Amino acid sequence: MAITKQPERNNEVVKSSDAFVAPEINAFGQSFRDYNAESERQKGVEEFYRLNHINQTYDFVKKTREEYKKLDRVEMSIWECCELLNEVVDESDPDLDEPQIQHLLQTAEAIRKDYPNEDWLHLTALIHDLGKVLLLPKFGGLPQWAVVGDTHPLGCAFDESIVHHKYFKDNPDSKNPAYNTKNGIYKEGCGLENVMISWGHDDYMYMVAKENGTTLPEAGLFVIRYHSFYPLHKAGAYTHLMNKEDKENMKWLHIFNKYDLYSKSKVQVDVDKVKPYYLSLINKYFPAKLKW
Repeated sequence: MAITKQPERNNEVVKSSDAFVAPEINAFGQSFRDYNAESERQKGVEEFYRLNHINQTYDFVKKTREEYKKLDRVEMSIWECCELLNEVVDESDPDLDEPQIQHLLQTAEAIRKDYPNEDWLHLTALIHDLGKVLLLPKFGGLPQWAVVGDTHPLGCAFDESIVHHKYFKDNPDSKNPAYNTKNGIYKEGCGLENVMISWGHDDYMYMVAKENGTTLPEAGLFVIRYHSFYPLHKAGAYTHLMNKEDKENMKWLHIFNKYDLYSKSKVQVDVDKVKPYYLSLINKYFPAKLKW
């Protein structure tokens, strides 16, 4: 497999002067990621996190990762998967209820505007949520709590910064002393790749990309795998588990997160207009067909 050079992490990165401007309110007229705002959608979001926090255990994630690592369910291209996301709405997201393919394109186009020379980052944005196809029957039809939402480590204490933390009291792992210290079963600086993270679309898409031989740089794979790990990249929790490589890649995750969060809009991207560009990137970094 060809090795793609790591993206530059210094002043050589060219950012467009015609920059994307992050809005102050979401598509519902509320602050982004406000999990306390009173609305019917917020009630559904809280119920989602209640189920997520009760059911995402170390043993569940270990078993599910082993099952999905077989990649024996579907064979298709990246773009075919993008089109499947028209059938998916993320119930954990308080900021948007549009089909997911629009969120992917909004994110990718916003990054493309500001970082025109980082084509690997444009493609990373396009594919970062493709793992949400796990909600569809042909991919196992997993429940929302096992596919979407913020992610967090298992095997160590649940940090207070995790959204709706109160529901962890009913998680079986909270009663296991080995899992309830700061480091838990891990060693400080062990590296995130050695930490069991709650199962969802992030880890699945990382697995699909890695096992199918993508030539995206490691920073792109890191963004895909940890973009929902908000306790880490927003609250600064669990940094003690990171190694040097994680800290380098976090720079790109912080850049990406601005666009992932704030590009969500009711203004839709013209799919036919941008499709040829993204097909060229898919062809550059991925095989024609992937195992899912």
